[in-house]
Amino acid sequence: MAVLAYNRRANFDYLISDKYEAGLVLTGAEVKSIKTGHISLNESFVTIKDYELYLINANIPLYKHAGNVKNYDPVRSRKILLRKPEINHLIGKARTEGLTLVPIRVYTKKRLIKMEFGIGKGKKKFDKRETIKKREEDRRMKRRLESF
Repeated sequence: MAVLAYNRRANFDYLISDKYEAGLVLTGAEVKSIKTGHISLNESFVTIKDYELYLINANIPLYKHAGNVKNYDPVRSRKILLRKPEINHLIGKARTEGLTLVPIRVYTKKRLIKMEFGIGKGKKKFDKRETIKKREEDRRMKRRLESF
């Protein structure tokens, strides 16, 4: 399982509670572009439209050997493939509790491209400071242990 893209801001900006694995509806050129590592999840999010989930704002540039593809949009909406009970559960969580669906990473599983996303609650500014402080404290402890 090779990780092709990782959303670094997801764990910094959100408290992720549950994680889900889903497939994506992609074109052939997009699949080749993703497998060469050309995908960005920065500023992307998952939204709900007509009881279906879509990945919005994920940037997948055109595969350079694809030839002449007309009207290609690198940030188009891409449908997320999940089972109906999971979709209904996510819709209920997102609407009642005001939670956000955040893409975390894109990876390959055998020959398929999968996306992991989570249910997240936005962190406040003081939560982010606390995260930075904890990370720096862990680094200091690790350096001290390595010096002995």
